[in-house]
Amino acid sequence: MTKKNYIYRASSLFISIFILTISTSSVVPQDPPQAPQKGLSKVRTIVIDPGHGGRDDGAVGRQSKEKELVLEVALKLGKRIEKELPDVKVIFTRSTDVFIPLFERPAIANKHNADLFISIHANSADSDQRVKGRNGRYTTTTVRKPSVRGTETFVLGFNRLGNQDVAIRENASILMEENYKENYGGFDPRDPSSMIVFQLLKSQFRRESIRLASYMQDEYVRVSRVNRGVQELSLAVLKTAGMPAVLTEIGFISSPDEEEYMMSSAGQEEIVTGLLNAVKTYKTAAER
Repeated sequence: MTKKNYIYRASSLFISIFILTISTSSVVPQDPPQAPQKGLSKVRTIVIDPGHGGRDDGAVGRQSKEKELVLEVALKLGKRIEKELPDVKVIFTRSTDVFIPLFERPAIANKHNADLFISIHANSADSDQRVKGRNGRYTTTTVRKPSVRGTETFVLGFNRLGNQDVAIRENASILMEENYKENYGGFDPRDPSSMIVFQLLKSQFRRESIRLASYMQDEYVRVSRVNRGVQELSLAVLKTAGMPAVLTEIGFISSPDEEEYMMSSAGQEEIVTGLLNAVKTYKTAAER
């Protein structure tokens, strides 16, 4: 985040103190997303997070593992972003089959002052159930639900927004520069009221996350994918991200049809193109 960009974001939020509204429902309404405020932010660094990895397989389908599918999609998305948005730097939380603890993933985004954090996952409707046999012993069996299909994108549940405070304060350390008043148009980080700005910034991250998530779901719908909507959930991988952050489920690995789709070159290309278009739409709106 550049110096001027940060103060533009902070100033815009301070001006908006009386007009910000926050939704606290578990399912975010599917209204047409409004464009981010003009001059609020530039998208220069995106962290892409392929879910799971290493000893953590994630969901397991009949032919594939989540950790493998999402890594393929994530690497292809990063390559497309770098090719079609040359002014954007892409950073991966992992680029190979390694295990990365959840708390380290948003920490990577915070360290690099990323403008967006995108976590990519594959869903599953299968469940394990304990069944008592005739001998009185219990065994675990997997109950398959192959008919469940679709895409959904999650943002951080409102009850976990407090966890972003540390990340925001760390990213705000740039305001402690010697010539901060000159650099930031008189903004004074020593003024207690400045924390109002950071609280508004936290809320704005959520609003922008919802916008990006909505753009992603719009793209899934555009190619006739089942739309399960934008939802909020208390996800550890999102809770400390100091920027707009989403977790998108690209399909159900428990559905044979969707597993085949996610494994295919054509399916992955369609998913990547949709996610890229969503990023482009968000970036264009944010930088108007």
